[in-house]
Amino acid sequence: MFNRLKSVFSGSGSGYQGASASSGKSRPIGRIIAVVVLIYLLVTIVLGMIWSSEPDTFSVREHTRTVSQEMGREPVTGFATTATMIRVAETLLDKPGGYISNDIFPPGLWMDNMPAWEYGVLVQLRDLSRAMRQNISRSQSQSAEDPDLTVAEPQFHFNSDSWALPSTEGEYRRGIRALESYLDRLSAPEGPEAHFYARADNLNDWLADLETRLGSLSRTLSESVGKPEITEALAGIDDLDPLKEEERGADVKTPWTQLDNVFYEARGTSWALLHIFRAIEVDFRKVLVDKNAQASVRQIIIELEESQAQMWSPVILNGSGFGVLANHSLTMAAYLARANSAISDLRELLSQG
Repeated sequence: MFNRLKSVFSGSGSGYQGASASSGKSRPIGRIIAVVVLIYLLVTIVLGMIWSSEPDTFSVREHTRTVSQEMGREPVTGFATTATMIRVAETLLDKPGGYISNDIFPPGLWMDNMPAWEYGVLVQLRDLSRAMRQNISRSQSQSAEDPDLTVAEPQFHFNSDSWALPSTEGEYRRGIRALESYLDRLSAPEGPEAHFYARADNLNDWLADLETRLGSLSRTLSESVGKPEITEALAGIDDLDPLKEEERGADVKTPWTQLDNVFYEARGTSWALLHIFRAIEVDFRKVLVDKNAQASVRQIIIELEESQAQMWSPVILNGSGFGVLANHSLTMAAYLARANSAISDLRELLSQG
């Protein structure tokens, strides 16, 4: 009987030894997994920092000259604007990290500032491509639309966060190819097969849409500190008691979770507009000279250049208007407001006979 008990305990001991061995084997595997996850997180953090860098500005005139030489074409009217649109769209897709707004994996999944920047650029591409399709490429309202622009304009209006089937990048590249085809036809040596009418009314129509865009964006930026909003119910004076103190109105303030998104949308908007106005300065030069409007365009460009100054703060600060901390949103709103004021002056000059 003693021998039987000894064999039982001996068997149990070997079982415990086997469990300990398997447990010892699992520990290195767990450590390896933990190290891999840690390395992955560190890599994604570094990539996120790199991908968050905004693209540099470029010289529109130099880019136009380079593209015309590569194509062996003369830079006709409309060449600078179209070539700039192509470059802006390519930058949107080919910058470090590529197009991030539709990413479903880290670090793109975690990022929100760069997708907001991309959206600001994209809105300007959409507005200008629509203006080119509807007005700038047509001599009058009864003229046929350009076949390439009828492809490009809806492509840039495709869903901005589609990951696959079809992907956003694929649809936007199709729009780029359509613009390249339009540019090729516009500058054809044997005679233009496409048109670009650099008229005051065409420019004015696009500026009207832009004015409302910038007005809304600058208002949202300025609401980072909160401001009272006067409703129609509070706008009038009490007829029964005209000396009664007027109500201040409810404060409207941009949610703190959206402050950096709005700021970077404004940065993307001003980045795209800076290059577009530099191209307009080239293609609409005759109109601007005739209307004595060159100074207004230069003022717009100056304000947009200032809005692209280097960001030295790692975070977007939104202190009170006269507080200790800076308020980056109010600074950006000031640049956009001054640019918008110059746009209003430009539109007035263009409307004069």
